[in-house]
Amino acid sequence: MNEWMKKGPLEWQDHTYKEVRVTASEKEYKGWVLTVDPVSTNIVLVNFLEDGSMSVTGIMGHAVQTVEIVNEGDHSVREKLMHLFMSGDCKAYSPEDLEKRKNSLKKWLEKNHIPITEEGDSRRTLCVAGVLTIDPPYGPENCNSSNEIILSRVQDLIQGHLAASQ
Repeated sequence: MNEWMKKGPLEWQDHTYKEVRVTASEKEYKGWVLTVDPVSTNIVLVNFLEDGSMSVTGIMGHAVQTVEIVNEGDHSVREKLMHLFMSGDCKAYSPEDLEKRKNSLKKWLEKNHIPITEEGDSRRTLCVAGVLTIDPPYGPENCNSSNEIILSRVQDLIQGHLAASQ
C-alpha cells in the first residue's frame, strides 16, 4: 500500500481545489484536484485549456507514488471547479435565488416535521435525517438517497411545496 492510500479523507480534502503534480506509474500528471474518491483513493484532475475547454483525468489511487501541491489556487479557481458539473438548471439561479429556495424548502420540510440539516463547506446541501441529500436548485430531481421509500416521500413533499409556492 502506497503513502497516498494510507492518508485519510481529511488529508485528501486538503488537496481539493489545489493544483498538484502527481507521479503515478512512472508518469507525471499536473492539474487541479476536483475530488479524491475515499474508497479507491483515485484522484480526478481538471486542466483548463487555452481554447476555453477542459480536460479531465482520472488517476488510479493504487498507482499514485507522490502528490505535490504546486499552487494553492484562489477563489475564482475554486468556484470554477465547484460549478464544473453542476446541472444546467442550477446555473439559471443567482446565489441569492438558490439561498431563498433552500430556506423556503427547509422551512417547508420543518413544518412537515422532517429533520433537516445543512451540509458541506458552503452549506448548500440539505440533509434529511442523515439518509437523503438535496442539492441545488432544490427540486425533486436533486434528491439522492439509497432508501427508495424516503426518497419517494421527500420528493412528493418537495413537489407539493413547489406547487404550493406557485
